[in-house]
Amino acid sequence: MSDMNRRELMVALSAFAAMGSVMAEAQAGPAAGPDGKLTRSVVFRYDKLPVSQHANGGTGRQVMSGTLATGEFVEVHETTLPAGQWAHPPHRHTNSEFTLVREGSLEFLSEGVTQAAGAGDVIFTASGLLHGTKNVGTTMASYFIVAVGIQKALPV
Repeated sequence: MSDMNRRELMVALSAFAAMGSVMAEAQAGPAAGPDGKLTRSVVFRYDKLPVSQHANGGTGRQVMSGTLATGEFVEVHETTLPAGQWAHPPHRHTNSEFTLVREGSLEFLSEGVTQAAGAGDVIFTASGLLHGTKNVGTTMASYFIVAVGIQKALPV
């Protein structure tokens, strides 16, 4: 992240804020029962998911978000990340996340330690830890995030 200039940092922060508002507005859709909880089994068709453009040149697809019948809040989205780009600045939040890497070469930063991740790898991010993801490859990277628990930003 040390190679980001102030302008790039502001663009990334703006994208992160916009992404958060999109996630907050997402609904459970066809998986929701009459009580609003995720009680119906459903297939979410990838080609039918709306695509949003990110300021860093990537895209996002919001799959779903809602509360399971067992009480946990879950949110699923897909991100494509251009070569050399951070998804957004390293940050902390209360929810835990699983990142399922579809394609590309990522660098995962957690509490100052970086690890490589590629297609087929799964990254687990525990609640409250400073983390971030950068595409260190030469092609577009894509991955799905499965977030569990209510997301609340924490101080960096």
